[in-house]
Amino acid sequence: MDSKVVVLRYGHRTGRDDRVTTHCCLVARAFGANKIIIIGKEDKGIKESVQKVCNTWGGPFSVEFASSWQEELKRLKQQGFIAVHLTMYGKPIQDIIDNVRKHKKVVVIIGSKKVEIGVYRESDYNVAITKQPHSEIAALAVFLDWYFNGKELNKRFSGAKIILTEKDEKPKKRK
Repeated sequence: MDSKVVVLRYGHRTGRDDRVTTHCCLVARAFGANKIIIIGKEDKGIKESVQKVCNTWGGPFSVEFASSWQEELKRLKQQGFIAVHLTMYGKPIQDIIDNVRKHKKVVVIIGSKKVEIGVYRESDYNVAITKQPHSEIAALAVFLDWYFNGKELNKRFSGAKIILTEKDEKPKKRK
């Protein structure tokens, strides 16, 4: 997994999207992304929650906040990233994933509020996970799984205090 994947969470609304955005962070981390950039007002609670997970379960993963998706996308593209926007209105993932995988620097854009038309225009790929309404969390998980060919499912996280093994498959009863 030599790829660098950044998730851009478009339009985070503090108070309304906190839980969903936190789950986007957790899925991004668990499924192989390096960091998430949240467009919206900085929320220290989200950063702290994700940092606690990293401290316990390991791995480098960062959460950043920014005010402008345009500026962040421009900066990332200048660094050689291609933009993949996850949307129902794009090309089916199964038809374009091979082309996307050729790129080792990918910024994955997931929405929160209604997405501006500029996001569609500035994206190199508008990718549909399905042509049905669904969650950005599910779309992100499916996209990352396809992008990494399932290899992220066996990823080991450095610095983990908790590591589940095969013998941990069944939950143990508390005494």
